[in-house]
Parts: sequence; structure tokens; C-alpha cells
Amino acid sequence: MEKFYPKFADDFSRLIASLSGRSVAIVGHARPDGDCIGAQVALARVVSGLGRDVVCINADPVPRRLQFLADGETFLRTDEALARRTDWAAVFVDCADHARAGVRLQARFPNPAGNIDHHLSNPGYAAVNIVDGGSAAACEVLTGILLDAGLPLDARSAQALFTGILTDTGQFRFNSTSRRSFVLAGELVARGAVPAEAGFELYERESLGKLQLVQHFLASLRLECGGRVCIGTLADGVFAATSTSGEDTEGLVDYARSIDGVDVGVLIEERPDGAVKASLRAKDPGMRIDLVAAKFGGGGHACAAGLNLHAADAADFRRRLIAALAERLAQVDARPARS
Repeated sequence: MEKFYPKFADDFSRLIASLSGRSVAIVGHARPDGDCIGAQVALARVVSGLGRDVVCINADPVPRRLQFLADGETFLRTDEALARRTDWAAVFVDCADHARAGVRLQARFPNPAGNIDHHLSNPGYAAVNIVDGGSAAACEVLTGILLDAGLPLDARSAQALFTGILTDTGQFRFNSTSRRSFVLAGELVARGAVPAEAGFELYERESLGKLQLVQHFLASLRLECGGRVCIGTLADGVFAATSTSGEDTEGLVDYARSIDGVDVGVLIEERPDGAVKASLRAKDPGMRIDLVAAKFGGGGHACAAGLNLHAADAADFRRRLIAALAERLAQVDARPARS
């Protein structure tokens, strides 16, 4: 079999060796998505198979549509983790930076043993950093290094990894999707992943409230920057009004991006305390919207980025974001055309 990530072979061996004889915490980011939960479940099962005691830790609960992956695995919330005195070796997955897991988990695990990720903006904050910005998903990186290491993947681990690749590639249609994405997905199917199960659980179990949330978002869409940016807003109170939560925002920003002529779609969530969360999505990786997010303390990928601002920093945010996007569009337009 071909080697998918030979450059990480020694790093992964060092990481596994550093977990020897220790309890292990697989830490994911706040408001976890399919790539996060998939990577946590698969890595936890592999490490458990090596004889380690393993838990998964997240600031927020496993989303309803991803419970089919997490059932039977030990997932702790932040408060539960902080209440325990276990000396865990922590491996962060799908966390673009140390604080992405939440500031309390960042403080609880100030020196992670490992960091497995695929975000361009990841600065490398662990003892062992396995980060590949050219990969479509953390689950893609994890699948490749596990196969390269010859570690066994059971059907449940394969399903978790397949689901992560499926979601972060936008069902294999985003710019980040590569030949490697398909090859690794095929290897996972060969090991027991069932694409139809993932498709049903993820895309055929929407709640009525989620569709009402979509209605609110679509009604809020506004074009900016000469029609090249589309911004939608979820106002404070909309989750209560639709009996939904933050996890139901998954995929909403893609409606804004999908409009013909739009280069960047934006979702802005307003919080009760005046804080804001924004998700940015671009069609062309040349937009490098991670650079725009970075202006507000965020980060991510060339085509998918996000940010969070406390209330004290959120004043006039929309105007400032539009100005930053306009500046970025001008920079992209000024680049020499490729011959």
C-alpha cells in the first residue's frame, strides 16, 4: 500500500510512545462537527486498543446527528473533566489553535502531548504536531497516518473517519478534496465504513426547527461589496424561537456562498451578551479568508474560516468585517493573472 504521510511517520511514533503507561484524553474543539467527533472516536478506539485508558473531552455536547458515532464511547464535558484529578496525556484533534477547545481546557492541558490537525493557521502548540494544511480534514490526516503505521482500524473507527472526511469535504465537492481524499475514503469503506449510514444520519434527520432556522437565515441575507460578499445573520433569540442550538448552524453559511457571483459567504451569530461568532466561506482558495479571520483573532482554511469576538470587541463588527473583505477582494483582484 502507498504511504500517505511519510513525513509524519517518526512524529506519530514519538506521539504513541509518549502515551505509554498513561491515561489519555482526546480533546476536540468547541461546538464539535463531524471531523472533530470522527477523529476523536477513531483515535480513542485505536489508542484504547493499544492498552491505554482513554476519554474524549469537549466543551460542548456531541451533536444529535453525530451520536451514532459516539455511542459507547466515553465523552466528558469540560466541567466533568476539570472535576477529575486524572493525569491525562492530552492529544488535541481538529483544533486550529490551543484555545479552540475552550480556555478552561487550554488551561487544564497547557502542554498537550499531541496536535493532529489540518488548518493552515495552526501554529503548532503541542510536543508533537502532526498538521497538514493541504489535507481536507483532520480525519484524512489521521486515516493516513494510522494506515501508514499499520495500526488496525475496526468498522466503527472506519465509520467515524469516513464521516469526518465526508463532512469536511462537503460530500467530496469542496476545493480541498483530492485524490488522496477518495483513496482514503475507499480504504475506510474496505474496512467497514458504510457511506449510506453516514448519509442518512447526517442529511436525512433534520428537525423542523432546523428548517425554520434556515428560513430565518435566508431572510437575513444581504449582498455587499458589489454583490461579491453575501452576509446572513442569526439574531439573538432565534435559537429559542426555533427550539434549536448552535449545532444546527452547520451548513447554513454555504447557502450564502452558493449564490452565483458571490465569492464569500458569511454567517454572523449574535449572542445575548453582545458577543459575535462569524463563519466565512469562499469558493476560491486564492481568497485566503483565513487571513481575513486572523484580523479578528480567528483563523482556519483558505476557503473556510471563523472567529469569535467578546462583546467588548464586537462593536461595529459588521462594518469592520465588510471593510476587511473589501480590502481582501482588492488584493486578490490586483494579483497578476496566471499565464
